[in-house]
Amino acid sequence: MTRLALTHHAVNLAQGFPDFPCPDELKKAACDAILADYNQYAITWGAKDLRETLARKVRMYNGMTFNPDTEITVTCGSTEAMMASMLAVISPGDEVIVPEPFYENYGPDTVISGAVPRYVPLGDDFSFDEERWKSAFTEKTRAIILNTPNNPTGKVFSKKELLFIADLCCDHNAIAITDEIYEHILYDGNRHISIGSLPGMEDRTITIGSFSKTYSVTGWRVGYALADVNLTECIRKIHDFLTVGAPAPLQHAAVAALHLPESYYRELAAEYDHKRRILFSGLRQAGFACELPEGAYYIFTDISEFGMKDTEFARHLVEHAGVAAVPGSSFYHEGGDTKLRFTFSKKDETLHEACRRLKKLS
Repeated sequence: MTRLALTHHAVNLAQGFPDFPCPDELKKAACDAILADYNQYAITWGAKDLRETLARKVRMYNGMTFNPDTEITVTCGSTEAMMASMLAVISPGDEVIVPEPFYENYGPDTVISGAVPRYVPLGDDFSFDEERWKSAFTEKTRAIILNTPNNPTGKVFSKKELLFIADLCCDHNAIAITDEIYEHILYDGNRHISIGSLPGMEDRTITIGSFSKTYSVTGWRVGYALADVNLTECIRKIHDFLTVGAPAPLQHAAVAALHLPESYYRELAAEYDHKRRILFSGLRQAGFACELPEGAYYIFTDISEFGMKDTEFARHLVEHAGVAAVPGSSFYHEGGDTKLRFTFSKKDETLHEACRRLKKLS
């Protein structure tokens, strides 16, 4: 969709990257690191200062304790962290539970790992059906993939829901692989809870994070996987053969990100709250059915009233309204053809222009 947007000079609300700059402190830290000659390989599982600073941040914010020497692996973005984690713990023929709709990489990641995906649909309002979850777990279940706050829906899993999933994982000896890259982008009093902080999950959770979304550096490709020492030993072996290591100067610059004051995170959430309301209003005025998301920076819309399937309508939107979005079927193994996902990780003027163009539909 990004390529199509470029071809038609459309406002790109498809790909989830900001069109505004990252904090100046990070740019300066990156330049300083390069000038200080942090330009060769870092230790494969991550620069020591980054791992130590991450350990402190995770203890304070997520309520989890990890040894930075043996339980933290810095990766080339959360994408590699997810792939390395799955290859580390999954054997061919295992089953992996994937809540649906899901970030589009999770299904292929499962297949690449040799596992069989078992999709568990959320309700139309992204509600949680305990019976569906119970029936999805079998004797072959090896892992479950979670994403909270969720892409594409914006759902934030509640403590009650996570406790229920944790009990299922413990009962079936399954591992939770949880992608928490939007952990600081929350609205309306919603609170982020890491399933790895819940009782019984300390040694059966791999928590994945990234600097991309929180600090607006999607091109840096610095992520991480947090897990107990036994899981981390396996993850590090796979990581070493996948990518060797994340960019050394950007790892050092990421330390500066973790030293930003608490006010940064409050302002981040407030700014994205402002942006989601701009896009939400424009989408509703243009005839899209949608609700305000609880977290992350996407609005997942229903397009049933427009009388076209998702891919056809996404192309129509680019060509005739000049706005790009992602077809909903990208987030389902089957179906999703009545959905489109829009991102609001853009400047206010970008969002206002998109809303102006969307008026052509109404």
